[in-house]
This record gives sequence, structure tokens and C-alpha cells, in this order.
Amino acid sequence: MDTTGTLDEALQRLHGSGPERLGRLTNHAPMAVEALAARGQAAAVHRWLDLYARKLEEFPSGVEPVTAADWRSALGDPRRAADWIGYFGREIAEHPWQEVLTQWWPRLLPGLYGGSTHPVIRVGHAVRTLLAGEATAPRLAELAHGLGYWAARHHPVAGLAPLPGAGSAAAALDAVAPIAVRDGGFPARLGRVTGLPVWAASVTDPDEALTRLTELVRAATHRYATHGHGEETMLVHAATAPNAVLRTLPALPRALWVPSLRAAWKASATVTAMYAPDAPVAYTPQGTFTPEEVFERALAHGDEHVLKLTDTALDVGDEQALAAALRSVELSEPLR
Repeated sequence: MDTTGTLDEALQRLHGSGPERLGRLTNHAPMAVEALAARGQAAAVHRWLDLYARKLEEFPSGVEPVTAADWRSALGDPRRAADWIGYFGREIAEHPWQEVLTQWWPRLLPGLYGGSTHPVIRVGHAVRTLLAGEATAPRLAELAHGLGYWAARHHPVAGLAPLPGAGSAAAALDAVAPIAVRDGGFPARLGRVTGLPVWAASVTDPDEALTRLTELVRAATHRYATHGHGEETMLVHAATAPNAVLRTLPALPRALWVPSLRAAWKASATVTAMYAPDAPVAYTPQGTFTPEEVFERALAHGDEHVLKLTDTALDVGDEQALAAALRSVELSEPLR
């Protein structure tokens, strides 16, 4: 983890910006700079931010403070993003951050789909940093921003029919049927998902939940290499969303691990249904690369989703995961 202070500087620089732009697109910079710092590329953080800065908007105005008495009425209201971030900032200032996370994780987990799963991914990056090093003021503020964004974009999905599944995560993802009409944005497509294959529904043991979630992240990352052409940006989230949940588990009580697995599966499978191509294509990288070389390629490319998928691929760490990261470099438009 970065010990130069660069990550804290970058987070302070970013906390004057809102969690979104144009009313719907996510600000990916806090997640990307955390990934850069975590992978030993702190020296590139501000240079990358200078390129990304045109995508940032000012921090939004508040409506009225969220309180412990009325938070339910503000949940899922994107107009209240500043109010929610302020609320979590106050909570984390008054209580240990893990206590706040534990209280709110089960409240927010059903709404993991909001903001195209970006809020939980932002929380996962923030938690990784806090677990790995000192809980500095910018890092605690980043957790407040992530949780606040999640609360503002909270969007539950209910009524999904259980469909025949499979034993392994890879086979279960293969069993996901694409939605019939694959156009429009994330909310429109999400409304067309009516059922998902059953996978890991019988898990009750926290240790097995951890094992299964690790398997899911691996399978979804591998799958990007052969299926990422379906939608090179959005299919990244089939891997990065469950990995955000996986990164957060060590900060949570074991009693929350099983519901976390179930939510992560639904999110990964739903994204797969919304954006999967009609058929896979074989993919073999042109050459053999170390994890460090793969991440350097992702950094040279610069796209925020490429950086985040590569970061997840390095967590998985095997050859197929690195191939998925290289595939994202080929498919995606570079940051310029």
C-alpha cells in the first residue's frame, strides 16, 4: 500500500468532486487512484488524474441533512448524495469505521445494483485501503463518500425467478440467459432481467461463503477474456462488483458473509444477463507477461475500467485472469 502520501493527496483532491457527472455517469477516479497506489504506481496517480479531470464535476449541493430518524425516506434518492455523504462523514467521525460499515452493510446490500454497481465497488476500494494501512482522514472520508453514494443510488431488485443452475460458478455464469432485448442503459436492461440460475443458494457456512465468493470472482474474471466483446465496459462489473464484496468481507462480522455471497452472485449474474454476447470467442494473448507488466499496460492505456479489471485480475493472479486484463486493453478506448 502507498506510504508516500500520494493516495491521501489524490483523495483530498477528489473529494471536492461529486460521485457522478451528467446526472448518471460515475466518477471512477477514487477507485482508479486507489488501484494505482495499491499496485505500486503511486508516482502515476496525479498524472492520471490530470487526464481524467475533465470528467469531474463539482460536489453537489445538499437538500437537507440525513438523520438517524429519517434515513429511510432518503434512501435511494440520488438528489440526496451530498446529504448522505455528510451523514456518513459524521458517523465515521463519531464511531469506528468498521462499526459504521457493519451497521449499514446489510441495509445497503439489497440495493447493490444502484449506480450500475459502482457504489459498492468504490466501498470495496476504500475498505481495502483502510485494512491495509493507517486510517487517515482522507481514507475515512473516502469510505463516507462511497457509502453515501451507495445510499443515494440504492436500488433493490426483487422477484427474480430461480432458474436451473450449476455446481460451479463458471458453469452457473454459462447458464445465465441473456435478456431478449439488449439495448438501452443499465436501468432499462436491469428491468428486463426476470430470472437467474441458482448457485450457492444452499451455503450457510461463512467459510464456504468466502470460498464460493473467491470462486465467483475468478470465474467472472476469466469469462471476460472470451465474453468481454459483448460490452467491453459494462461486463467488467461482473467481476469487479463481486470482488468489491470479497475485499470487504474481512472488515465484516462472519454472520454477514453468506448474504454477501448471495448478493454478489445476483449482481454478477445480472450484469452477465444484461450484456453477454450471443457467443464467446477464443482469446490467447500475444506473448507471456508478468502481473507487473500487465498492470503497466493497463496504466499506459489509462481507461478506468481497464485499470479496475486489471486490479481484480491481479487479485485472482493466474494466467487466465491476466489474459482477461489484456483483452480489456484491446477492447477498450484508451484515456486521452
